[in-house]
Amino acid sequence: MNQFSGILKASEAISLTGVPEGYDALIIGDLARAAGADGRSLLHIARDDTRLAALKRALKFYAPDVGLIEIPAWDCLPYDRISPHPSVASARLDGLRQIIQNKKDNQPVAVLTTVNAILQRVPARERVARSQVRLEPGQQIPQNELTALLSENGYEHTDIVVEPGEYAVRGGLVDVFSAGQKHPVRLDFFGDTLESLRSFDASSQRTTKQLKAAVVGAVSDIVLTKAAIARFRSAYVARFGAVTDDDPLYATISAGRRFQGMEHWLPLFHDSLETIADYLPNSVLTLDHLAEEAAEERFDQIADYFEAREHAKDGGAFGSAPYKPLPPEMLYLTREEWQATAHKAAHLTPFEEAPDTGAQSVSFEGRQGRSFAVERAEPGRNIYDAVIEHIHDLQDKGKKVLIACWSKGSAERMASVLEDHKLKELKTVANWSETAAMRSGGAALSVLPIEYGFETPGLAVISEQDILGDRLVRPRRASKKAQDILTEISSLDAGDLVVHVDHGIGRFEGLKTVSAAGAPHDCLEIIYHGGDKLFLPVENIELLSRYGSDEGAAQLDKLGGVAWQARKAKMKKRLRDM
Repeated sequence: MNQFSGILKASEAISLTGVPEGYDALIIGDLARAAGADGRSLLHIARDDTRLAALKRALKFYAPDVGLIEIPAWDCLPYDRISPHPSVASARLDGLRQIIQNKKDNQPVAVLTTVNAILQRVPARERVARSQVRLEPGQQIPQNELTALLSENGYEHTDIVVEPGEYAVRGGLVDVFSAGQKHPVRLDFFGDTLESLRSFDASSQRTTKQLKAAVVGAVSDIVLTKAAIARFRSAYVARFGAVTDDDPLYATISAGRRFQGMEHWLPLFHDSLETIADYLPNSVLTLDHLAEEAAEERFDQIADYFEAREHAKDGGAFGSAPYKPLPPEMLYLTREEWQATAHKAAHLTPFEEAPDTGAQSVSFEGRQGRSFAVERAEPGRNIYDAVIEHIHDLQDKGKKVLIACWSKGSAERMASVLEDHKLKELKTVANWSETAAMRSGGAALSVLPIEYGFETPGLAVISEQDILGDRLVRPRRASKKAQDILTEISSLDAGDLVVHVDHGIGRFEGLKTVSAAGAPHDCLEIIYHGGDKLFLPVENIELLSRYGSDEGAAQLDKLGGVAWQARKAKMKKRLRDM
């Protein structure tokens, strides 16, 4: 605890040495508890999304008593023509709202974010605090006012609600999938009176339970109120000059409609923006190993994309609408602002010696554990005999030994194999508290999803991947089911522009049943230049993507023509050159 006391009191950068991956989550959890006891929160900046996900999984084992708030970065490139996915934008806003709420609750918490996320400016705290509405049975609210409010706050009107950021209306029922919620909510109206609220399963659309209240929060950084639209119009003209007829961004926003990619002009909709660090002014800040290198790469990427947009500002590529980019300092932190933030952080490093910067350092005496790659490569060698031998050697040194597995099933299999190889008294633990309570020289097994093991003076953690190599269990990816295909089709409206991976830009006309081999088959009808038609089977919908620009600025490709393939080849060449 003396180590953490020194970190909490540090006013300048400090290096936390001897903290390899896997061990870092344990240190972050302990530091979050110490910060909570001091009335402060902990803000950890991971170098990328993969690291953030790994830390979140490990912290559930090491610190189940510490609240976790996740703030992801947008899932689109700087100066892109598309908006961040509603689920990502809503998760980001919900994380900011949780920070504000946590200040009222005064509970210890660890806020996890990434380099890309913290370098991006966010709406002011006052705006985020006002961006949610509490709904209760008996409340008087006209249904049309509620749907208008949802549209203003970034919700997309669909036929069926399946993802965060969507809403659907069917008579007196309004379905809403709000930011930060695990399940959507079904609102039952009688006239202007909200009679009941029920959560339901997005896949089956069946009610799961009755609710006493529900909170509906914004799913976009931009709320299209009259004031916000007026602010955008005046700021846009002030920065870029008189607006011409070929500016779909200005025309669409002026008409009160959302525009794909408008978030990249976020500063024009707000009086001022803040940073994630502004939300946590008195927090303890920790930085991933290699986070500063990741920040430098991000700054270079932002500059490259801005220069490309600035160079092509007067005319878009391939006849698309002009793109007028904002200076990077309006959307992102400057290098000086980032360095000022990093100068106050505790920098985690797996190495025992701190970088030669003159900064203070605290050693946690950890190092990466043993990998059994050599034994796996030896023909005829039993890997588990080598593991048991290593465990016995660690126990002879008085160290506690923990076998970390990725899932409950893999933990059960590992326990059975190790017991067959005569590892005695192997117990199962559920969390770090039970591990810490073990006797010296004891061995245990748990579900702790970390890539690599580590060793400290009194503990050795051996990961499943250390033993078996590439792990057998990975985070599950969402699979496409029949209902998901129908949902994706229902999100397309007749007249929407789509891009086929092989044929280019076309216009979706609707579903049509086509007879093939004597049997009816549902296909998507897509119109190309000259009136040519493509009938795409519904099971091949993954070949399509939405066109990320305004419809009026698009030129349809010719079916079977060479223009689309030529543009693809040219773009690939430009990417290779970059």
